[in-house]
Amino acid sequence: MNRRTSVLSLVLILGGLLSASAQQPAPPTKAKRPPNPALDPIQDVAGLPRVLLIGDSISIGYTLPVRKLLEGKANVHRIPGNGGPTKNGVANIAKWLGTSKWDVIHFNWGIHDLKYMPDGKRQVEPADYEANLRSLVATLKKTGAKLIWATTTPIPDGDLNPPRKFGQVKEYNEIAAKVMAENGVAIDDLNAHITPQLATMQNPRDVHYTPAGSEFLAQQVAAEISKALAK
Repeated sequence: MNRRTSVLSLVLILGGLLSASAQQPAPPTKAKRPPNPALDPIQDVAGLPRVLLIGDSISIGYTLPVRKLLEGKANVHRIPGNGGPTKNGVANIAKWLGTSKWDVIHFNWGIHDLKYMPDGKRQVEPADYEANLRSLVATLKKTGAKLIWATTTPIPDGDLNPPRKFGQVKEYNEIAAKVMAENGVAIDDLNAHITPQLATMQNPRDVHYTPAGSEFLAQQVAAEISKALAK
């Protein structure tokens, strides 16, 4: 085989490989999750009190129904994402509060704190959870708003989907109850409110709730906010 024939053969082989590659279907692109309207900023209605919701994905779930229930009674804002663990709150609370006046702040941290991490420790261990809560409550009290603490909602026993392991909700709720009692913060016991309904309102093997469950939580949240606004 002369040099010219060799080059021609190589060109043909490369051309075939490129052609075959071009015929391969492109890998599927991961669909982007649509934006959650609960996280959209709202425009205040003049003359109405201002309420701020702080919390994780459980609170994201009840944000829109709380707004609907308090429509015409309050401007219901929320932080622009998932509140995560208390250490995330400590890092971001000043930004979340901003410089505007708040009349009521309804807040929770817990589920992310008691989640076990790959190193076998909880994301925020109990002693740090208490210290972080004390720091957060001190900052929130400076706003002059009426404060409402929401207890952390139940986590199902057994294997979860997606797979996750958590510490005991009761342990963290007891820590929070002590901090709130010492600071005169009202408690919205969402844990007790939703517990009798878990079989029908909590997603199977999940910490989250069905739309009916989020609506049920929202009714309690709106009632406690209304009570605080009336004082």
